[in-house]
Amino acid sequence: MTPEKIVEFTEALARIAASGGGPKALAAHLAATAGGGVLLEDAQWRHLAAAGAGSIPSSARPTVESGAPGRALRVAAGTLELGWLSLFGTNAAPEGELLLRLTAAAIGVELARNGSTGRVRKEDFWGSLLTSEFHDAAAAREEAALRGIALAPSYLIVALEAERSDDARPVPELGELHALAADAFRAGDAELGFAERGSALVVFVPAVRAIDASNAKTAASLLPKSVARRKPHLRVSGGVGTVEALANVTSGVAAAEAALAIGRRLYGSGRVALYDELGAYPLIYEGAGVERLRGFAASVLAPLRTYDEKHATELERTLKLYFKVGQNVKTAAASLGVHRHTVFYRLRQIGEICARSLETPHDQLTLRLAIAIDELHDSN
Repeated sequence: MTPEKIVEFTEALARIAASGGGPKALAAHLAATAGGGVLLEDAQWRHLAAAGAGSIPSSARPTVESGAPGRALRVAAGTLELGWLSLFGTNAAPEGELLLRLTAAAIGVELARNGSTGRVRKEDFWGSLLTSEFHDAAAAREEAALRGIALAPSYLIVALEAERSDDARPVPELGELHALAADAFRAGDAELGFAERGSALVVFVPAVRAIDASNAKTAASLLPKSVARRKPHLRVSGGVGTVEALANVTSGVAAAEAALAIGRRLYGSGRVALYDELGAYPLIYEGAGVERLRGFAASVLAPLRTYDEKHATELERTLKLYFKVGQNVKTAAASLGVHRHTVFYRLRQIGEICARSLETPHDQLTLRLAIAIDELHDSN
């Protein structure tokens, strides 16, 4: 490679950095020029980016520790060690090491710059995830790694709004709310994510296991009372969405925002609503299509059908008849050919099995709608 070509390569690195291309684009430029494979890892040998052709190992650590074929160079900014940049498949090219050094220096500047504005850069990532800017989960993971974010495979999304206790209108208290939410939702190896959407703070809570989601739901439900004790001037409302894999996290965000909106209408401010417990209301609020309606009916009635099949009972039939006769226990008992006490017993069973109360309008609506959809669309 002539001196002119090396100057061109260096100028191209500068242009990529100036245009915001970032470490991944710099690594791709090295791979294209050197004609080999390039691997970028952080200081703990975790994958950040890969580019180029040929065989690229999962990590350059064996190369460094055993002297295997390939070049690996530490990426640093001053005395700060930020990672490793490796080049494979070009050992015969004498200029390979020079290109590697030039690229490692440029990447070191980019990584140090990202780190110097850590919180802002991280929130930029969650905001991008919120707006579906990444074309797939792999792209999101690469960007997160470059920003020093440890991602979980799945998240439970919580949407929160803060209001003044003497005024029901949302107010921009998101900075204070951010600190309160960070204290309420404790994460393990993966960290919490935060993004602002209008007057709401969206919290990405890692939910690798079912117990993680359960704990997060409990923490969300307790948050309004906790905030009221610590910050009497604030009132917090919230919506808890669904657990979603990284690739489908926007669905969890939509569910959390719907739960927040529905909860405020049903319960007023200062409460947290769980999407999974809102029954029929999300279907009405979101204008669900036929397939989703059928899925809803099947999921609501499934516990009764499973119990009936296992124990040879008639709980589903009893519930349908009970509603059909206007919730008249005596008439339902006569139609079923049983004593009215038997109907009362079955109704208690139905409530326990479905985890719903036949005494509340909310749960009655859910069960009535499930039965109506089932009869209309035959979702059996």
